[in-house]
Amino acid sequence: MRRVSTDEITRAVRDLTIEANYRIPEETVELFRKALKEEESPLGKEVLTQILENVEAASKERIPYCQDTGVTVVFLEIGQEVVIEGGDLIEAVNEGVRRATKEGYLRASMVWDPVFERKNTGDNTPAVVHTEVVPGDRIRIVVAPKGAGSENTSRLAMLKPADGWEGVRRFILETVRLAGPNACPPLTVGVGIGGSFEYCAYLAKKAILRPHGERHPDPKIAKIEEDLIEDINKLGLGPMGFGGTVTAVDVKVEMFPCHIASLPVAVNIQCHASRHAERVI
Repeated sequence: MRRVSTDEITRAVRDLTIEANYRIPEETVELFRKALKEEESPLGKEVLTQILENVEAASKERIPYCQDTGVTVVFLEIGQEVVIEGGDLIEAVNEGVRRATKEGYLRASMVWDPVFERKNTGDNTPAVVHTEVVPGDRIRIVVAPKGAGSENTSRLAMLKPADGWEGVRRFILETVRLAGPNACPPLTVGVGIGGSFEYCAYLAKKAILRPHGERHPDPKIAKIEEDLIEDINKLGLGPMGFGGTVTAVDVKVEMFPCHIASLPVAVNIQCHASRHAERVI
């Protein structure tokens, strides 16, 4: 068994939270450059040019790419041969977020009470933590800050099996259309199909973590990803919703078996600030 201290996890979460907010992954930036070449609207081209300038400025000056540093969503893949020692795992994650918020000058956006007083926690904790036990003796940590503008436009539906792929497709396109400019396109669209009410939402969010431009290994799913990119771009929302030919730079679909009487579908909309960073310890 390999031993990992909670202090090491805290340091990793702290570093990754800052890095994810300061730097957009290079494969995402490449999709922005590709979109700039393909966009037909002059205003859309101007918006994409500004986005690329913001990417460079944030990375060079070490400042947040977007003022909304989001809910800190942390994915932990914990090797089954790892022993975590030194304290509580979730508190270790939250301490990393706490330090990153203070030391990285990130906006505190979390409120303790979602309905009544809505008092800010002051340090952007607690994080939303997803854990998965996997083979091996390592821990993979992925930090994905999720802004509210795009998160608020995400949707879930429990469709009927008879709705089939066309029903799923209609729901995805309707979700993007309703999001309009509020989700700050160009978008990355994560889609989870199958599982259960809660699991399809998890699949949709996790799908966004797949490297941008990388298609699903199943050719059938890869094809519908490509078709969805084309269909979404035909909606004409364009960069930041000003109209244009590039509304989405990527669509990623994940599927899971489901009950014979169900067809759960979740669409997690991600704005152009598609941010995440990872480390294996």
